[in-house]
Amino acid sequence: MTPSLRLDDLRDAYRSGELTPRNLLLSLREKAAALNPDYHLFIHLLTPEELEPYLVALEGQALENLPLYGVPFAIKDNIDLAGIPTTAACPAFSYVPQRSATLVEQLLALGAIPLGKTNLDQFATGLNGTRSPYGACRNSVLPDYPAGGSSAGSSLAVALGVASFALGTDTAGSGRVPAALNNLLGLKATKGLISTAGVVPACRTLDCVTTFTATAREASQLLALTARLDPRDEYSRRNPLWNDGSAFGAPRSFRFGVPRRQDLAFFGCHEGPQLFQAAIERLKGLGGEAVELDLSPFLEAARLLYEGPWVAERYSVAGELMEREPDAVLPVIRAVLAKAPTVDGVQTFRAQYRLQVLKAQCDRVMETLDCVLTPTIGRPVTLAELAAEPVLRNSELGYYTNFMNLLDYAAVAVPSAFMANGLPWGVTLFGRAFTDQYLLSVADALQRQQAPAVPAPANPARHDRARLVVCGAHLDGLALNWQLQQRGARLVEATHSSADYRLYALAGGPPLRPGMLRVSEDGVAIEVEVWELPSSELGSFLTGIPAPLGLGKVQLADGRWESGFICEPYGLTGAQDISHLGGWRAYLDSLKQL
Repeated sequence: MTPSLRLDDLRDAYRSGELTPRNLLLSLREKAAALNPDYHLFIHLLTPEELEPYLVALEGQALENLPLYGVPFAIKDNIDLAGIPTTAACPAFSYVPQRSATLVEQLLALGAIPLGKTNLDQFATGLNGTRSPYGACRNSVLPDYPAGGSSAGSSLAVALGVASFALGTDTAGSGRVPAALNNLLGLKATKGLISTAGVVPACRTLDCVTTFTATAREASQLLALTARLDPRDEYSRRNPLWNDGSAFGAPRSFRFGVPRRQDLAFFGCHEGPQLFQAAIERLKGLGGEAVELDLSPFLEAARLLYEGPWVAERYSVAGELMEREPDAVLPVIRAVLAKAPTVDGVQTFRAQYRLQVLKAQCDRVMETLDCVLTPTIGRPVTLAELAAEPVLRNSELGYYTNFMNLLDYAAVAVPSAFMANGLPWGVTLFGRAFTDQYLLSVADALQRQQAPAVPAPANPARHDRARLVVCGAHLDGLALNWQLQQRGARLVEATHSSADYRLYALAGGPPLRPGMLRVSEDGVAIEVEVWELPSSELGSFLTGIPAPLGLGKVQLADGRWESGFICEPYGLTGAQDISHLGGWRAYLDSLKQL
C-alpha cells in the first residue's frame, strides 16, 4: 500500500523512520511503470540509475534542513530537467537540456526528487490531454473521459498516487482543467510569480508554471518556497510581502463575484447549475457575500486568445518545425496554428488595444471584490465526443479559463463535488494579481468544510487590501475621509471597538482630532468604521498622520484585532474626555448644540 504522499504526512514518515526516500522513490517508480501502459502519464520515467544521483545527494543531508526532503514530484515535459530529453510531446522537437528550469533547480535544492517527465497536449496546445503522439491520457476516475490538458500527465501523477505534487503549465487553463477532472487543487499563480526560465513557451507573454496538489495547504507551502524573482526570466516579478506564506490563513467576511445567469454556460450539462449553486452556498457559509457580476468583458477577452493574434505567439515556437517537417506536428495542432502566418502588426496592435479596454472594465469590477467564483469547466466531455469534434469540445473546456492570463489574474481550481457518474467536478476562485495566498486560503476553507477534522489556520488570511479602523475625522462623510477615498478605500463596516477604550477630543486644531486610548479599567465601546484600502497605499497614509496619533492594533467588539488609529498618552494633555458620548459623530453633534 502506498503511504500518504501529502507533504506533512511524508515528512512525519521520514522523521519516524517508517520510510526512506530510496525505498519510496523506487517503489513509486514501479507503480508508475505499471500504470503507464493504461494512462500514458509519463513520456520519460527516470530509470533507477537516473534517480540514483538525487537519492545519494539526500543521504548526506538532514531532514530538518530541507523543507521538501525526499518529496517525489513529476515534471511536465515542456519543463527542463538537466540531462533528460524535453519533447513538448513532439519527438522531432526533442532536445536534452544541460541545465534544469529555474523552478526545478529550486525544488531540487529544497530536497525534492523528480520521478519523470509527464505527457501533455503537444506544445501545450489543448485542454484535453489527448493530443499527444505518446498516447491519450485518460481520466483517473472514469476511463471514458480524458484527463484534461494540456498538463494531463502531471495531474495523473498526483491523482494516481505516484507524486506528492506535479508541475504543469497554464496559458489558457492547462493547470486548472486537469485539476477539475481529477479531483485536485490546481494553482495558476500570478504571471511571473513562478519563474518560467527553462520552460518551452506556448505564449511567452502569458505562460505560467502551475502546481497540482491534493490540498490548498500544500499549494501554499510550495508557492511560499518558490515565489522568487529570477534573473534568468525577464518576465519574472517580485512577490509583494502581503502575498508571502504568512498571508495564508482563515478568511474573514468577504465579497465574491458570481457570474450573471446569462453568462453561465454548462453546454447541456444538467448537473452543472445545481453543483455550482451548491458551491455558492458553501462560500456563503464561510462568511462570503455573493455579488452578481457581468462576465461578458472577461469572456470577450478570452476569445482574443485563439481568435486574435496570440495564436501567432504560439506559432513562433512550433512554426519553423511545421514549415520544415509538417508531419512532425499533429494535424489538430497544425489546424489551430494555421492562420498564425497571416497575422500582421496592425491586427496585433488593434487586439492589444481592445484587450486594454476590456482589462480596464474587468479591473473596475475586481476592485470591489475579494475574489470571483466560476465553474472550472462547463461540462466534462467524453473521449468519443473529443474524437468527433476536437476543436469545438476543446474550446468548451476553456470557456471559464482562457481569459485569466490575458487579464493578469491569479486563479485556483478547487475540488467541489462529484457528479452522479462519479466524475470529479470543481470550481475556480480567481482574483487580482498577487492575491494567490488569499485565494488558496479560501480554497483551503472550502476543502476543510468537507474535512472538519483538519484545523483551520490560526492567523487571518491576507491579500492586497489592508483593513483600517478609523474613529474620527476619517469617518465616512467627515472632514478627512477624502484621504481614504483618494487612495481607493471602501467602507467595509460600521461597528464598535471592544469596551476597553476611552475617547478624547485632543487640544488644538483645526481640524478637530480625537484620540482613542486603550485602558485597563473604566473603558467603553467606541463607534468606529472599518475601511479597506490597497496595501500599496498604506505607507503614504501612515506617513501623513500627525503626532500624537499613529497606527497600531485596535480590538473590535467581536474580538478581532485590526490596524487602526491609536493615540500616545502624552497627547492627552489638555484633551477633553468624551467617552460618555460613545463616538466622534456624537461629539460633533454636541458642538452644534452649543
